This record gives sequence, structure tokens and C-alpha cells, in this order.
Amino acid sequence: MKYTVLYFARYREVLGTGEEVVIGEFASVDALREFLILRGDRQVLGEKELMCARNQEMCALTEPLFDGDEVAFFPTVTGG
Repeated sequence: MKYTVLYFARYREVLGTGEEVVIGEFASVDALREFLILRGDRQVLGEKELMCARNQEMCALTEPLFDGDEVAFFPTVTGG
């Protein structure tokens, strides 16, 4: 299974990339996120407060994944 993973805002800056393709089988957005963290180069995704989307729709980390899905991660927006 293949997924397109997008990174936005501060994540894009910290990781030095805005997009990558990940090959594997992941039951949920969170399983994909955990894989990326454990891979060793995406620790910023371990933040407790982050937002995610699947196929351009906001979702929870528990959202199931399917082959070809696009997953986006971005930090929560804070304001003053």
C-alpha cells in the first residue's frame, strides 16, 4: 500500500520537506504517524497536539487508512 504524506507549517520547516511517499500497511493515521516517529527522522510528529487530515478532510488519528490515501500533518494553530 502506498500513501502520500504531506507536512505543513512548522512541520514542513523542521523536517525540511513538504511531501513524501510511504509504502507499508497501516490501519489508521496514528499507525502511520507512529511508524514515521519510530523510523527515527520524524519525532516532531510525537507532539501531543497535532492536527491531521485524510484526503483533504480533517480527521482523528483513529481514522482508517486505505491504499492511495493522502495524509497531512500540521501543528495546531494558536493565536493571541
